[in-house]
Amino acid sequence: MAKGYKEMLAEAESVVQSVSVAEMAAKGEDVVLVDIRDPRELEREGTIEGALHAPRGMLEFWIDPESPYHKPVFAEDKTFVFFCAAGWRSLLAAQVAQDMGLKARSMRGGFAEWKEGGHPVAEKKRRDAQAVDNQG
Repeated sequence: MAKGYKEMLAEAESVVQSVSVAEMAAKGEDVVLVDIRDPRELEREGTIEGALHAPRGMLEFWIDPESPYHKPVFAEDKTFVFFCAAGWRSLLAAQVAQDMGLKARSMRGGFAEWKEGGHPVAEKKRRDAQAVDNQG
């Protein structure tokens, strides 16, 4: 029988370390926050200042150094903390990134919890999102 999303999330949760919004608000230099949400979500809701935008659909291609779409940031010796709206997509993305050799974590509660906690939100204009989309 095929796996459903609940089983996939449970498997990811068993192997991926999750971190809290509070931990990420006080992140160090060795951490890269990665926003995997759709560009339209960023335009509508904003993002975390300094977060790298890596659309979920491009993640494997941006991570793999053999890919023509590889982004050098993913070759750095950093811990990559993925976030989405609520934490499900980022948990699965962190598992994939971990499987591909990165030090990866998922931010529990996602961007929604970040905003609810009163943390700063950076505006993401439409042209910024389009420029990111054209990168691969």
